[in-house]
Amino acid sequence: MTQQVPSTEPELAGVRNFRDVGGLPTVDGRRVRHGVLFRSGHLAHATGEDAAFLGSLGLHTIFDFRNAADKKLEGPDVELPGVRNVNLPLSDPADGAEFWKMVRDGDLDQLRGILADGKGAHRMIASYRMIIKERTGEHSQVLHALADDSVPVLMHCAAGKDRAGLSVAVTLLALGVERDAIVADYLESNAKHRRYKVYRSSTSPSAYSPEVMELLSPLFDARAEYLAAALETIEETWGGVDPYLERGLRLAPETQERLRARLLD
Repeated sequence: MTQQVPSTEPELAGVRNFRDVGGLPTVDGRRVRHGVLFRSGHLAHATGEDAAFLGSLGLHTIFDFRNAADKKLEGPDVELPGVRNVNLPLSDPADGAEFWKMVRDGDLDQLRGILADGKGAHRMIASYRMIIKERTGEHSQVLHALADDSVPVLMHCAAGKDRAGLSVAVTLLALGVERDAIVADYLESNAKHRRYKVYRSSTSPSAYSPEVMELLSPLFDARAEYLAAALETIEETWGGVDPYLERGLRLAPETQERLRARLLD
């Protein structure tokens, strides 16, 4: 039986961007059930108290969408007894390793070269489009698992806003959640207490200067234009959400009904 989470959002010391996605409305008047679908940043730095809280949720599965470079940087997730951990990278094993090294170590001129004049936002939009078009197998695996038995579930990547954000959005689309509610949930990742901490290797004050932080902001923001690009890709590639679910994700109507029965009130 699904355990109910507290009505107030917990403050986890070592896990960023955790939240229950329950309560979101669907177009047919239902709501996502509380206590079955959670999202967060990585669990590598979870404290003992964090782990105890996560262990109290009755989780069946944790989907970790980080790649090998992420895990090398942050470390493996803490292990929660009795919870199945599935690593399902939504980007290539070393994707971004060199880029993120420049983000951490680069000087102002380097950062201007890779991020200025809209290049940072363009990179994010391209990444969102790629994940939707090329990671249909992974998203299909997630939805079929949820329809079969993998709830309650926690989905996370590194910051919990991009790869996990897209996976949650795809799940919500399959549940028939209202589009505005999907966007609103995605943008919740911008709350100050949820944001991924920006790490810079230099201890110089200039490493966190206003210009540097402005250059980095497209990478650490959840922007409506990013999610809009993903949704546009669904329309452009498959002609709409229904054919995307059916042809792109191989989600049969009966599987979608099982999914909704498990995650909706």
